[in-house]
Amino acid sequence: MAARCGNSLWDLPLMDMILPLISRWAHVGTAILLVGGTAFFRLAVIPALEGENSDLLAKIRGNWKKFVHIGILVFLVSGFYNYIAVGIPQHKGDGLYHALIGTKMLLAMYVFFLASVLVGSKPSSQKFRNDAKKWTGVMLLVAAVIVGISGFAKVRGVPAKSPDVSESQPSEQAGNSDDSETAA
Repeated sequence: MAARCGNSLWDLPLMDMILPLISRWAHVGTAILLVGGTAFFRLAVIPALEGENSDLLAKIRGNWKKFVHIGILVFLVSGFYNYIAVGIPQHKGDGLYHALIGTKMLLAMYVFFLASVLVGSKPSSQKFRNDAKKWTGVMLLVAAVIVGISGFAKVRGVPAKSPDVSESQPSEQAGNSDDSETAA
């Protein structure tokens, strides 16, 4: 990949933008699919099947499980790529950005856990499946926080870097000539 000379992905040649663009689309598309699917499950499927046929709910979970597991894999691969290849170079030294993304990653791991136990079949995750209405609601709330963090981190952009003393002009390093005349 060519060296980045600016602070924006748009400073790259077209060929160097393709992989970051595909990765971003995969990440956002997966979020749309999984969060939207979870919202549908929480708002439509669970209320419609409460107290009804648990076999149908088990079949739905079995089908949804494939999407959840593949989605988690896509999130992990695209998310780490986006952070390592795009985020770190653009936000070098930007502590707030890295704190936000770190928080987002930790929250995402919690969502991955909840998603996995809600579609899981192990007896140890049964207590989560028994209260799926509550846990899908928690998952949607945490996902909304993740989207909010992501949106803020993206919209705030890359902060302007303050110039180092070594980068300033020689007259500024020696002191301002107006200040030296006033002092005399």
